Amino acid sequence: MAKGFKSGFVSIIGRPNVGKSTLLNRVIGQKVAIMSDKPQTTRNKIHGVYTTDKSQIVFLDTPGIHKPQSKLGNYMMKVAESTLNEVDAILFLVDVSEGIGGGDRYIIERLKTVKTPVILVLNKIDTVKPDDLLPIIVQYKDLYNFAEIVPVSAKQGNNVNVLLEQTEKYLNEGPMYYPADQVTDHPEQFVCAELVREKILQLTREEIPHSIAVTIEQMKVEENGVVHISAVIFVERDSQKGIVIGKNGALLKEIGRLARMDIERLLGSKCFLELWVKVKKDWRNQDRVLKDLGFRHD
Repeated sequence: MAKGFKSGFVSIIGRPNVGKSTLLNRVIGQKVAIMSDKPQTTRNKIHGVYTTDKSQIVFLDTPGIHKPQSKLGNYMMKVAESTLNEVDAILFLVDVSEGIGGGDRYIIERLKTVKTPVILVLNKIDTVKPDDLLPIIVQYKDLYNFAEIVPVSAKQGNNVNVLLEQTEKYLNEGPMYYPADQVTDHPEQFVCAELVREKILQLTREEIPHSIAVTIEQMKVEENGVVHISAVIFVERDSQKGIVIGKNGALLKEIGRLARMDIERLLGSKCFLELWVKVKKDWRNQDRVLKDLGFRHD
């Protein structure tokens, strides 16, 4: 490890659907956080690890900060807000195509209570004219004294390298927390479950997204090298089970096909993916079920 090597932890925060997971995946160079056009997709702190010869940044992609509607929502908010005092820097992501909203103002008020340096990341600059950026920057500067302000397009990759350089300034000299080739601290089972959930979010209607959870019941490598995965999709109502399965099982089959393709890329080997759908009524408001499904906040 080179002399003067810097390392640290950086939280990515913002209201739902501003591109936090897209930015994390862009930085890491592969999918470690699922993406969806539906808000509140991320439920846990997703750790993405970015390593160069000079530094290692451990990114925390948090759930979008919003007003909770259930115990699961409360859990997600605690996860998002708990990181703010635990990191070396905060990336506050906003969507420049939408202007400052109530959610952004709520987060800024929360940021005023922490001492961590905050970098304002103006995302989706590919959707606005360059001349429109300056007034937006002025609006945000009037609300908070940001350490840095960096316009980017996480989707297209514009200016992301500049953002990384600016972020590195706020790290201290330190150890390499993870091996240089490791991109996430989550076990493969977690990422596989998230990839299945991503496909459900992409393929189902509005009432489904926040009513689902996915767990990996079994994951083993067969003698022929094929990875056998058995996953359970939990929904809250019988009608939702029917929607996820689809007519003659067609939708569930498509979910499995798309998820398997991503999982095979992740694992670098062939995969046999078996999916089951089960009903756990009102699971988002049951402490015991939330704990069983891995949603914990101590």
